[in-house]
Amino acid sequence: MIGRATFARERLTGSRGVTAFQHRNYRLFFSGQLISLVGTWMQQVAQAWLVLQLTGDPIWLGIVATAQFLPVMVLGLFAGVAADALPKRRVLLAAQTAMMVLAFVLAALVITGVVQVWMIVLLAFLLGIANAVDMPVRQSFAVELVGREHVGNAVALNSAMFNGARIVGPAAAGLAIGAFGVAAAFLINGLSFLAVMIGLRLIDERELQLPPRIDRPTSARAVVQNLAEGLDYVRRTPVVLLAVVVVGSVATVGMNWGVLIPAFAQGELKSDAAGYGFLMAASGVGSLLAALRLVFGGRPRPSRLAIGALILGVASVALAASRVFPASLGLMVVVGFGSILMAATGNTTIQMAVPDHLRGRVMSVYTTVFSASVPIGGLAMGAVASGLGASVAIGLGGILTLAVGLGALVWGRRGAFAIPASPATSAGLAPGAGAVHPR
Repeated sequence: MIGRATFARERLTGSRGVTAFQHRNYRLFFSGQLISLVGTWMQQVAQAWLVLQLTGDPIWLGIVATAQFLPVMVLGLFAGVAADALPKRRVLLAAQTAMMVLAFVLAALVITGVVQVWMIVLLAFLLGIANAVDMPVRQSFAVELVGREHVGNAVALNSAMFNGARIVGPAAAGLAIGAFGVAAAFLINGLSFLAVMIGLRLIDERELQLPPRIDRPTSARAVVQNLAEGLDYVRRTPVVLLAVVVVGSVATVGMNWGVLIPAFAQGELKSDAAGYGFLMAASGVGSLLAALRLVFGGRPRPSRLAIGALILGVASVALAASRVFPASLGLMVVVGFGSILMAATGNTTIQMAVPDHLRGRVMSVYTTVFSASVPIGGLAMGAVASGLGASVAIGLGGILTLAVGLGALVWGRRGAFAIPASPATSAGLAPGAGAVHPR
């Protein structure tokens, strides 16, 4: 006889929106990541506030963002090769351990009162190296946890998880900073990594649905050849190229919230750390709503790439003109909705289109382009905010985002919204061909 708890779980995982929860390994991964991401968002908010306190200039926020994401630009594609060649669970454990140590180091620097902005830049750079490995591996791990049948749902649930933490984390950071100082947020983030590490260790490797793994490259030439295969797939697959270009472009010009919102909250809205935290939490509310829309919205629709960009653009222009805190909170909800409708659709579209043996390399292209937007856009918009004000930078980003959204609509209507019917062979190589072999 099935117990009440088991029956409830079967009803939950059997619903259309949460089919990925049928898999125990995914439930472990989801739970650990949810806790860890709350800490990650707390650190992001606290770090931005600390930099602004130390320097008083938003250009430094752009410099820190550049330091954190520059390694992803340089190393991200190579990490994609590693994602297709190495055991992903073990790689993730190593990367998460490195991130935990860096969080504790930053907390210690603040507690001892010796922290300087150059130290934050250095730690951000080291965190970027860990992220360069973590991002493509984590993005491509979903298919091993749930299989190709449920990978679209897992990606949508991952987005909901990320943005649920995005609501709790910034609000908790604002309150923690006000009550205990920024060091508390860094300590909590360090401790939060224990949850994801425990979840990864409890995963049963026998239940992983392992796709083909490429041979480990043993020469620079072999690495380049593997990179070229992933890049060529992106170039020759219109829907994947559309997703990469749209998300990368919009993230560059219209999603620099870590750089612009602290200055906007402090300057135009005359608010404090708690107000900044709630503004970021409000964008998380909108992002979560968008993610849930994708979870329960059936098969991915690439047209939502363009729709999300247009929503984000309009909301950003309106936000730039706002000087009333409650109105800004409401607009940040819309901003969050548009940005995640676009970005999560891009991620899910690529996951549905890519062949398994290319997944790590193609996802590394996506994460590298997305991450490149942070240093490029962060520095550019940070400079605009430093010279002309945060509201001008936000408004300019909104206008450029609208242009990208309109361009995506035109491109998509010419056939780029079509997902390949047979992703397993759409790259011209069946799994097992060339350098691919079973694990």
